[in-house]
Amino acid sequence: MMNASKSRTSLMIEGNIGAGKSTFLRIIGDHLNVQPVFEPDKQWQEIGGDNLLQKFYTDTSRWAYTFQTYAFVSRVVAQETSEKNSISDIPHVVERSVFADRYCFARNCYEMGVMSALEWNLYKEWFGWLVESYTTKPAGFIYLQVAPEVCHTRITKRSRTGEDVISMDYLQRLHDKHEDWLIRNIDVAPYLANVPVLTLDVTKEFEHDSAEQQKHLDTIVSFFGHLGLARKTEPVLYTTPEKVELI
Repeated sequence: MMNASKSRTSLMIEGNIGAGKSTFLRIIGDHLNVQPVFEPDKQWQEIGGDNLLQKFYTDTSRWAYTFQTYAFVSRVVAQETSEKNSISDIPHVVERSVFADRYCFARNCYEMGVMSALEWNLYKEWFGWLVESYTTKPAGFIYLQVAPEVCHTRITKRSRTGEDVISMDYLQRLHDKHEDWLIRNIDVAPYLANVPVLTLDVTKEFEHDSAEQQKHLDTIVSFFGHLGLARKTEPVLYTTPEKVELI
């Protein structure tokens, strides 16, 4: 059983690299009464003068276990810091959960042979204990589903440092892992098997398309209502500064 002492309601935004999670979370934060918690990727790029994320991409076999360990810890710290700094009990919406690390990224490292069997077993052992001790069960997952080819195009367009080495094969592997976890529910721990998943097709560019944004926001508000989180579920209007209030 996961830690039951934490009462904060959290929902997780999941998706492949380049799916648009950061942009999507900013949009949600602007129009819904939630607390966004962004992925601590900047932290991974500045550790005592070293860029761990870039080291992982350029020498994956050497840095896979180190990076996956630090990614987990930094995610937990980011979420706990956000909870401590919150001035209300509004739900938190988190950009990528520790479960994505476990079921997609770390597992993929092991299956690619860049994380040894010993490292993978160590990872799973401390992951299980830390998840139970320091995290709470998510209220739901929001899966931004998009083809790896589209992700690759978006990655190329945004041109972030270190991401130029991300291959189509790597993106396809991560896509398959997300599908196995969130769609097909393969080898998922029992405590996560019944967590609701909202799947959104984000193939169409939405960053500068207000109609596409509105469509996704309406679906999310409905999802929140299904989870018993929304006090009202009428569509969010871009012409009003009010946010949809959530419990």
